Amino acid sequence: MFEAVERVEEVVSPMTALAVAIVAVSTSAILIELSSAPSIIKALYRSLFTTLLLAPLAVTRYRDDLRTFSPRDLAIAVVTGCALAGHFIAWFESLNWTSVAASVTLVQSQPLFVAFGAWALLDERVTRKTMVGIFVALLGMVAMSFGDLLTNAAVGNRALYGNGLAVVGAIAAAGYVLAGRSLRQRVSLIPYVTVVYGVSTVVLFGASLVSDATVSPAAYGPTEWLLFLGMAVGPGIFGHTVINWALKYVESSVVSVSLLGEPVGSTLLALAILGQVPGIATMIGGAVVLGGIYVASTGRDGQ
Repeated sequence: MFEAVERVEEVVSPMTALAVAIVAVSTSAILIELSSAPSIIKALYRSLFTTLLLAPLAVTRYRDDLRTFSPRDLAIAVVTGCALAGHFIAWFESLNWTSVAASVTLVQSQPLFVAFGAWALLDERVTRKTMVGIFVALLGMVAMSFGDLLTNAAVGNRALYGNGLAVVGAIAAAGYVLAGRSLRQRVSLIPYVTVVYGVSTVVLFGASLVSDATVSPAAYGPTEWLLFLGMAVGPGIFGHTVINWALKYVESSVVSVSLLGEPVGSTLLALAILGQVPGIATMIGGAVVLGGIYVASTGRDGQ
């Protein structure tokens, strides 16, 4: 099995892999919505199953890499795993309060927070074009968050809360990227994601206990377990893990722009499978957000 994985890495085009990853991550919100389990439980078992699927490869093929983790690298991995757990908690819960279209678009705004964090924490240069893109995207977020509130206060209050959670999820995802950026320069992909997902699982398990959610496997039926596994295999393995692999060969700006396909794919799937028709404020605001992210992502290398 592991030899087959390595052969695939040698023959698959990075852009082809990236396209597959975008399709895979687009299914995430739909799988989350189809599950009736508590949000924290969905996040826990997605993280757990992803870890279990990757751990055998990490232990058998990358044992030496795991042994050479320095205390500093291990600390960074722990911080990265905690940030990933925070992203899961906020974003999964946001889908209980707002539409798939709004939640996925807002959570995908994380490149904006990465750009800000890289400037504030890593002293990276932010171009004028990037700043314009961030400002445009923020305007789109305001339109999405307050559009429904102006037309329907009852729905709007729920959507506003859900949209806020999605933005928190985006900020946590940005922390995940920023914390792991330096570590990925020194650690191979599989050991890196295995440790990070393992830490995330531990944090989510603790959060589940604190929230009084039922962690026992007996509490969930076969359909739920298939959905948990689907979240791990699809968005987890074929989605985010493949994206992390593609980053070795494809410029980060190209990957960021490609990820704009996720909100589009998720919205279409939500319409077809869940019957969720996005409101006018969501469509207009979402288009503005995606446009701002595009401008910000393509503005990294020039004015």
